[in-house]
Amino acid sequence: MLTRTPSQTLTDQLAGRFAERIRARLLGTGARLPSVRECARQQGVSPYTVVAAYDQLLAQGLVEARKQKGFFVRDLAAEGTPTAAASSTGQRVDRAERASGAPLPAGSRIDATALIRGMFHQASSKPQPGAGVLPADWLENSFLPVAVRKVASGASLAETTLRYGEPMGDTRLREALARKLEGIRLSVTPAQIVTTIGATHALDIVSRTLLKAGDPVMVEEPGWSVEYARLVSLGMRVLPVPRGPDGPDLAVMARYCELHRPKLFVSVSVFHNPTGYCLSPGSAHRVLQLAQQHDFHIVEDDTYSHIAPEHATRLSVLDGLTRTIYVSGFAKILAPNWRVGYLVAPPALVERLLDTKLLSTLTTPAMLERALAICIEQGQLRRLSERVRAAARRSRTRSSRLAL
Repeated sequence: MLTRTPSQTLTDQLAGRFAERIRARLLGTGARLPSVRECARQQGVSPYTVVAAYDQLLAQGLVEARKQKGFFVRDLAAEGTPTAAASSTGQRVDRAERASGAPLPAGSRIDATALIRGMFHQASSKPQPGAGVLPADWLENSFLPVAVRKVASGASLAETTLRYGEPMGDTRLREALARKLEGIRLSVTPAQIVTTIGATHALDIVSRTLLKAGDPVMVEEPGWSVEYARLVSLGMRVLPVPRGPDGPDLAVMARYCELHRPKLFVSVSVFHNPTGYCLSPGSAHRVLQLAQQHDFHIVEDDTYSHIAPEHATRLSVLDGLTRTIYVSGFAKILAPNWRVGYLVAPPALVERLLDTKLLSTLTTPAMLERALAICIEQGQLRRLSERVRAAARRSRTRSSRLAL
């Protein structure tokens, strides 16, 4: 059984244990690792810990994921064990230059559907830090039921349920979002906002609108494995860009632009997942210069906007939505199962993005969107965000004390 220590996480311990066995040939080429659930049961940890450990092994090149089958040890003798990302800019650029067909990010080799199933498998009632959601008691509130009752009665009920919603999304919600975005200095009109079924759907709409199979797409590495897999499933060429404390590796980005002429860059500027880093103004300026010079778009995933500082550097704000598309949602702060997200785009792209939405989902649930608009209008979402930020600070303080 693994034991939590101040110096090493359970994920690192589990990944290290498997890595040691693989390198010592105790697990031979082609050996199948236990399933996520079985390994979690054997080691007494959550499935999220196992998924994260397996992702580390993927990143190290020690195992490979086979769809519908699991994780298997790779032939290290034949391929050589890939090293960690090069430490110097020159080495990283050389790696990009050699990549006539750039290597996929480690996360793109993971079985994304297995990862998602693991995320939603509740092995314990205790908080699961790797699940991507905040503790349920942090999000509990009394105003959501009130908002739902308001839109689920009388004429409002008929208006939001007995016919399809507006193609762009509920007008009241889009107006509330436009006002809310002023808080991060992103000035837009409701006509630039399209609601979606969560932020993941928004990213999918952008990809399907701007790209075709075979197009190169730059993504940050490490990053969200499901996004890598989604792009690969659409037939895109995924170009991994190392993510550092200040932002993406600009030298690697520049070389990719010269070699591959990418069409899109997918970025998390604020509270990047999983590093937690925020984009610096200098890096943001250079990224936008590259986008202008090499004619690619940027989709900025601001999923954690509700708990992030309003003054944080965002590409969409600096760019004024010229080459950027802003994506966000409410799964991290309010109602994960409502699946309400949205995208904000340059006026010239809105109709194309809307066409893609209509072809995939027709419209989005007007009742939930209207209830969410009420929560924003009455300041309840803002106050909840403040409480969640305070809870996060307290939790971080406790964790820091435990680590000492």
